[in-house]
Amino acid sequence: MGNIRPKNSYDIIIIGGGISGLTSAALLSRAGLSVCLLETESRPGGYLAGFDRKGFRFDSAIHWLNNCDEHGWVAKVFQIIGHDYPKAKEQRHIRRFISDDLNYLVTNKPDRLKEEWIKDFPQDKKGINRFFRDARRIAKSFDRHINLSRSMDTMGLFEKGLHGLKMLQFALPFIPHVRYTGDQGVDKGLKKYFSSPKLRNVFASEPDLLSCLIPIAWAYSNNFQTPPTGGSQSYPEWLKYAAETMGAHLFFQSKVTKVLVQEKVAEGVEFVNKEISHQIKSKYVVAACDVETLYEKLLPQGIIKPKQRENLKNAKLYSSAFTVSIALNCPPEDLGLGEENIYFSEDIHNRKSLGDGDPYSSGMHIMASSVRDTSLAPKGKGTLTLFIPAKLKDHHFWACKKDENGNFIRGKEYKTLKDRYANILIDRVQKKVIPNLREHIEFYDVATPITHLRYTGNKNGSMMGQKPGKENIRAKVASYQTPIKNLLLSGHWADLGGGILIAMKSAVNTSLIILKDKKPQLFRLLAKYMDGKIDIQDLETSNLLSPYDQSWIQELTPAQKNDSDF
Repeated sequence: MGNIRPKNSYDIIIIGGGISGLTSAALLSRAGLSVCLLETESRPGGYLAGFDRKGFRFDSAIHWLNNCDEHGWVAKVFQIIGHDYPKAKEQRHIRRFISDDLNYLVTNKPDRLKEEWIKDFPQDKKGINRFFRDARRIAKSFDRHINLSRSMDTMGLFEKGLHGLKMLQFALPFIPHVRYTGDQGVDKGLKKYFSSPKLRNVFASEPDLLSCLIPIAWAYSNNFQTPPTGGSQSYPEWLKYAAETMGAHLFFQSKVTKVLVQEKVAEGVEFVNKEISHQIKSKYVVAACDVETLYEKLLPQGIIKPKQRENLKNAKLYSSAFTVSIALNCPPEDLGLGEENIYFSEDIHNRKSLGDGDPYSSGMHIMASSVRDTSLAPKGKGTLTLFIPAKLKDHHFWACKKDENGNFIRGKEYKTLKDRYANILIDRVQKKVIPNLREHIEFYDVATPITHLRYTGNKNGSMMGQKPGKENIRAKVASYQTPIKNLLLSGHWADLGGGILIAMKSAVNTSLIILKDKKPQLFRLLAKYMDGKIDIQDLETSNLLSPYDQSWIQELTPAQKNDSDF
């Protein structure tokens, strides 16, 4: 814990140092409240932490970003904290679909793809025009309703009614497509537009029709960005600096063992750091961590109703991943790679097999992050990431056994299985996408669902928590409130959906719930700002925010440190 020792009490204790917990820590510190954040790992970020190896830096989870440019919703939140936040960059080439007989690129000018499809599939011209028209309608709805992020928990009765009407207006362009889900549903939905099986195969892996339309909609909104210089971990590094500069106490390698509860009211936590147990009190506890871990391990038995536990156990989650991070001895551009995310599949496989985690058949994402950001690799070299969906239970938990505490033991069999999987993926890419790839590999690092579980604590190593959908909505698996007063949820377990946007949305709403009680005048002003009724200057000149000196200086990447020409 360094030179700072935990105080006996704080206004807020936050469990978890991922993007949501860090955002809450910075926002609440800016609001003038005392904050303590506790993170099990040795560094901040969760899935955004990334890692360094032999002079290379690898992003562990970011495939693309939305709403992170200077006009986006994420930047809107960051500006509450300060203006020295890491700046994302516009992504012009977004996604390339490659299979045995097709190769199409989605750019920030999607009408170019529309015209290419009309040229290649003239018989489907009308349907292609309708597909891109429907995507544009969704884009306009995104653009018009960017300020609908507040939770009902932060609203009065009149606001709730008005918000409901706005949400209905927002949803109108989506409603005609919602029912087309699953293998047969997606194919039926795509047949509304395309008679050509080849054209429908562009979206061979998507789980629903909206997943086909929304990326095109984001392209129309010019709403794809690449991570800032230094990679995804620059976000948690900045948030940590800002929060600590404003007085927050952040403790790493600190595992929470118990939430202190008295008469169904949260009063603080117990945690362990370097085998020393600490007990600290607080008015609020924010659990920006896995919700089942919270309910099953950190709270007294019997508080959570059996039905709620059963719903959480059966919640539909985003999958985990098997990821190969490759260091190249040449720039990726020399291998024909660009900034876009490549989705590679073979035509012989169906939608189910493309997503089942089989290394021989699963659809694969291929990303050359160092094309987007040359600071990630030494000069004249590059990085490449391959990943497929994967499940924690695959191969009997990836040939791992468990110790008496339920932790996975990673032995020789685990390493052998990882290497076999990695080599299958590398061979597939070399055969169909990047000839002679192996000649350019300096080394590679492999992550399995076991890895993701270790470093994030998310159930099953899930990359983004709970999926949107009818089952999860009906089961009410996502909520900011818990059965314990003053114990709030945050992160991907408080709201449905994934990515930085949802994690930060939950952080904002959890913070607003607390401020409504602790700082009502600031709560009202922040609510207006999030609703788009006032701008950042109104907020900054209100004298309701604690000062922040905007003094963050980004640390150099390993490649920048080792090369004076950077």
